[in-house]
Amino acid sequence: MGWISWLCPGMNLKRWLLLFTVGVLCCALGLALFFNYQFMGYVEELMFRMTYLTTGKYSNTVSMLGGFLFLCVGGFVMVYATRRVIRSVVEAVLPDNNSSLMEKIFTQRKLGRGPAITVIGGGTGLSTLLRGMKYITSNCNAVVTVADDGGSSGRLRKEMGIIPPGDLRNCLVALADREPLMERIMQFRFNDGSPLAGHNFGNLFIAAMAEAEGSMEAGLAATSQILNVRGNVIPSTLSDIRLKAEMTDGTFIEGESEIPKAHKRIRRVSVEPADVQATDSAVEAIMKADVLILGPGSLYTSVIPNLMVDGIREAVLRSDAVKIYVCNVMTQPGETDGYGAFEHVQALITHAGAQFLDYVIVNDQNVTETQLAQYQLKGSIPVTPDIKKIERLGIKVVPKSLISNKDLVRHNPQKLAQAVISLIYRLRLFGKGFRFFDYFFMRQSMRKLKNKSSAEG
Repeated sequence: MGWISWLCPGMNLKRWLLLFTVGVLCCALGLALFFNYQFMGYVEELMFRMTYLTTGKYSNTVSMLGGFLFLCVGGFVMVYATRRVIRSVVEAVLPDNNSSLMEKIFTQRKLGRGPAITVIGGGTGLSTLLRGMKYITSNCNAVVTVADDGGSSGRLRKEMGIIPPGDLRNCLVALADREPLMERIMQFRFNDGSPLAGHNFGNLFIAAMAEAEGSMEAGLAATSQILNVRGNVIPSTLSDIRLKAEMTDGTFIEGESEIPKAHKRIRRVSVEPADVQATDSAVEAIMKADVLILGPGSLYTSVIPNLMVDGIREAVLRSDAVKIYVCNVMTQPGETDGYGAFEHVQALITHAGAQFLDYVIVNDQNVTETQLAQYQLKGSIPVTPDIKKIERLGIKVVPKSLISNKDLVRHNPQKLAQAVISLIYRLRLFGKGFRFFDYFFMRQSMRKLKNKSSAEG
């Protein structure tokens, strides 16, 4: 960031430094008036005598140079002293902080003034998106599905009667300020031979916090404070729900973990009980958002279940936010076999009951032969962009290169974040507040994210 950070608006520092300078000048004037100019007169007379002794004549030049020298020395001393005071305070408060003070202040100020983004979904796809969103804005809310009934989450759901914490945990870790350290701890899974075998430490931690704080929402808020989360993670409902899918052959499958195992084509999904209510905080996050983002993630078991909760679907349809769907890059066996981007969009519209999307972000990057061979064994293929078919629905398509370069074909957080933020700024969601330095900050943020995610490809 360097020295140019001092010039950026909204730092709330330059005004105070200017005021400090004005105060110094006032003090200097006050001292001069207090001593009735006598001291200054002595100094000026000394200057004249030195000039006469060295040059043989009186001149104002030495006096002017002396004044300029004093100004330079005084200014340097003021700046140096101010920097040392600030550095001393920062080192005492943040002894482990490795980033520069200007970069930290600049980042926090701009993140706090970033667009209000609400993402809706679940699973690993949502956490991938959030890893990039936290470098764009701290005004990010994740509305997460709670239909998971497998693994550690399913066990805690049955044994403790709480909503499954797995997807909530992934989102909290993704938004944590110190993500690598938090991820190692929160994603730790106990091995066989232990009574806790199969359980995830993060799930147990969230369950403990929920019981200690008296509710899941309070427990999530406390966990967010501990992890220093940039944003909010909100369950779509606090009710115990179960996902149910109607297949095209007329059969019904119950349970989020059981639906993909049927290997049948899904016609429609629903939740039971059907009259569960959305959390007030989830509805509020949707209604106050500048941007609503659905996906990426399992279409029928992570994204659409949120729309089946009373209050969520209505809020999405009523919201004035720009609505974006981030389409998956690969089909999911047993859930979206043979689907292109068009079928994904069509399923969303069908379950929402109306065409509500403004933009769809699709991947147009080719998958390598090595990657393709690995997924073909599982029956998964790349999702086709279907740009023209989607645009016939009145939706604008944003094709981007979104895949990571590793063996697994997944969204790259940095590429996905760049695609989203470039779209947001193109729409000028900042209105009159849009400035060059906002764009400058985003470029710096994306560069930092790229360095952090370089290991992921």
